[in-house]
Amino acid sequence: MRPADTGPEVWKVFIELQRQMAPGEKLRQVFDYSWMPFQMTQGALRAENPKMSEREVFLRAASRRLDAQTMITVYGWDPATERHVP
Repeated sequence: MRPADTGPEVWKVFIELQRQMAPGEKLRQVFDYSWMPFQMTQGALRAENPKMSEREVFLRAASRRLDAQTMITVYGWDPATERHVP
């Protein structure tokens, strides 16, 4: 489905480029496009608090994408208290 802000001719070019792309390249783009917002979130967190450790930046950014129970189970970090849990 063509996005509303994309003209028909531009959409045709995009679809053709997608058809010519190797499957591995398409998958790489999916990962790149999903990683970009996470990096932007981390950048915003760093700008808000330059003294925040890289680990805390990562955990806070991850907590914006994952539910609390997943954060506790996987990372041992509770977003509600912003502390590690045993």
